[in-house]
Amino acid sequence: MTPVKSTMAGTVFTVNVTEGEEVVVGQVVIVLESMKMEIPIEAETAGKVSAINVAVGDFVNEEDDLVIIEA
Repeated sequence: MTPVKSTMAGTVFTVNVTEGEEVVVGQVVIVLESMKMEIPIEAETAGKVSAINVAVGDFVNEEDDLVIIEA
C-alpha cells in the first residue's frame, strides 16, 4: 500500500478518483486549493485506489495521507 500524501496545507478542491479505480503514475488524483491556487496531487505509483481518506471541502495538512494505492 502506497499513500498519496499532501504536499502542502490546503482545502480539498476536487477528488478525481474513486475507490477501486486503476491509476497510472502521474495521474492527478486530488486537487488542493491553497492561497487561491489549485495544486494538483499526482499518483507516484500505479495501481488500484483502495481508500480515499478525504472529501471535497476537507482541510488537510502537509504530509497527510489523501489516497491509498495498492500495486
